[in-house]
Amino acid sequence: MITETGKVVAVTSQHAWVQTIRTSACQSCAARNGCGQKVLASATGGRANQVRVVNSVNAQVGEDVTLGIDESALLGASLLVYALPLLLMVTASIIGHQLSEGSDFAAMAGAAAGLAFGFLISRKLQSRNAGNYEPMLLRINRIPAGVASHPDSLT
Repeated sequence: MITETGKVVAVTSQHAWVQTIRTSACQSCAARNGCGQKVLASATGGRANQVRVVNSVNAQVGEDVTLGIDESALLGASLLVYALPLLLMVTASIIGHQLSEGSDFAAMAGAAAGLAFGFLISRKLQSRNAGNYEPMLLRINRIPAGVASHPDSLT
């Protein structure tokens, strides 16, 4: 289970809006110079995200909560969104090239059609299995009695 903490910023009848801050472990990673995550983290500047989740733990506005998503769901969603369209793009490009007896234009048209078709199939499959790819509200993070909520308050 991949987890992230956040704060509840709004509550509706069945859902909660949770605000999370994007964090990055790039400074401690040995592959930081060859990784795209560093570029994404620097481009976003650690901005806040808001995600809507089913309020299964009856969280209230202002509470710190933990969100989670299953690793297999994340892998499946990644394959659905990235691999399927690319696979169909390459396949359609090869088919277009073979059917047109070597025409580059047909290969490019086939690639574009395959990519578009891959995105459409991906979207259809995603909407059919939407509940499997959504994060879950796991728990409310409560501070135990007698523990200071901020390190500065210990002095």
